[in-house]
Amino acid sequence: MATSIVMPQLGYDMREGTVVRWIKQEGDPVAPNEVIAEIETDKAVVEFKPTTGGVLRRIIAGEGQAIPVGNLIAVIAAPDETLPDDLAAPSPAPQPQPAPPPSTAAPTPQPTPAAAAGEVRASPIARRLARERGVDLTAVTGTGPAGRIIEADILAAAEAATAAAIAARIPASPIARRIAREHGIDLATINGTGPGGRIIEADITAAIAQPAPSQPAPEPAPAASPQPTPPDDPATRADLSRMRQTIANVTSASKREAPHFYVASDIDMTAAMSLRREINDELPPAARVSVNDLIVKASALAIGKHPKFNSFYRGDHLQMNPSVNIGIAIALESGLIIPGIPQCENKTLTQIAAASRDLIDRANHGALQAEEYAGTTYSVSNLGMFDIDSFTAIIFPPHAAILAVGAVKEQPIARNGQLAIAQIMKTTLSVDHRVADGAEAAQFLTEIKRLLEKPVNLLL
Repeated sequence: MATSIVMPQLGYDMREGTVVRWIKQEGDPVAPNEVIAEIETDKAVVEFKPTTGGVLRRIIAGEGQAIPVGNLIAVIAAPDETLPDDLAAPSPAPQPQPAPPPSTAAPTPQPTPAAAAGEVRASPIARRLARERGVDLTAVTGTGPAGRIIEADILAAAEAATAAAIAARIPASPIARRIAREHGIDLATINGTGPGGRIIEADITAAIAQPAPSQPAPEPAPAASPQPTPPDDPATRADLSRMRQTIANVTSASKREAPHFYVASDIDMTAAMSLRREINDELPPAARVSVNDLIVKASALAIGKHPKFNSFYRGDHLQMNPSVNIGIAIALESGLIIPGIPQCENKTLTQIAAASRDLIDRANHGALQAEEYAGTTYSVSNLGMFDIDSFTAIIFPPHAAILAVGAVKEQPIARNGQLAIAQIMKTTLSVDHRVADGAEAAQFLTEIKRLLEKPVNLLL
């Protein structure tokens, strides 16, 4: 039976996605959970894996096309299965522009290359090759059925280009490419300020803000009194990226709908930092445990005793999540994301450390999986690496809580009636009051504190 593949919801706040690249093409076999496409969300580019196997019979969503969540993007079916009539026709081409009114003169036949851009019929792989190799589709004569441009046509048109030009690929982040595409900016004209000269969002927004080349100045007008800058003056306007707009919408909705309250505690990390040093002395540099890994492990163990903080509020009931999938806040050049480490309750401290490093690395390279965005149940936000002592975080819907963590710093404390120096970490737990009350939140944070102050419990 044919399976409709729809645009997945790769995050709580996702409303639409864009197919960046079809890895599988029409007619290719597809195994269950095999990557068939790369999809761009407001946050990053992720690989999409349908759970159904078969043959990719129809591609509905073209590359670069924004599709609302839940809308059809492809069909997977058996090789010889008859598709419904509305899916059996060739892939639809973009709608042509309205034709001009007919004139009395006889029409002059126009070759296929002279067609308007909206009238070009091309296969998905041909369109992708054209974009990658800088081929103008309107200058290509299609040799496929009904003049449709196919892969061989693009390869033939690209033969005149030099090998260097074909291989050239301007380094740019996904969001920078999208904004440049939306504003018609040629990436070749932009100097990247990111790592290794990579073009980032700030480079594109700076290019957009630059005024157009000025025309010869007119004769000076009589002096007039200065006028206030209009609110929509481009010189004072900084457009928000889709990701920043999403962050604004999600955080506003969270503060508006979830009644936040906060409990805070200072945690003596002296023993935990000593244990961490001992563990890391036995590990290679690439496998070392971070302070954040200790916090994630302690949170997972504490949730085992206080499962409410791993639940979702659902109006008349709580959805109790069986797995502890802890999201960690990661700051990217384009904004904040909270992908997760699944099943932390079953992972050792070193396994959590390895999963966290892998998650951060792939987040910075736009290579996260869909489930790493959508499956989190609790979150940790750590600003200690920025030398921040303490802060409060906004709950990430539909989570019940988020733990905000500051830097570990040496401070004087009273211990057994004597003045001593300890390594103190300030923590603040933000809680949805619909899910838990103050006493429950205090008990949960106290359990995290107990585990970190006696860190041998993290290894049991």
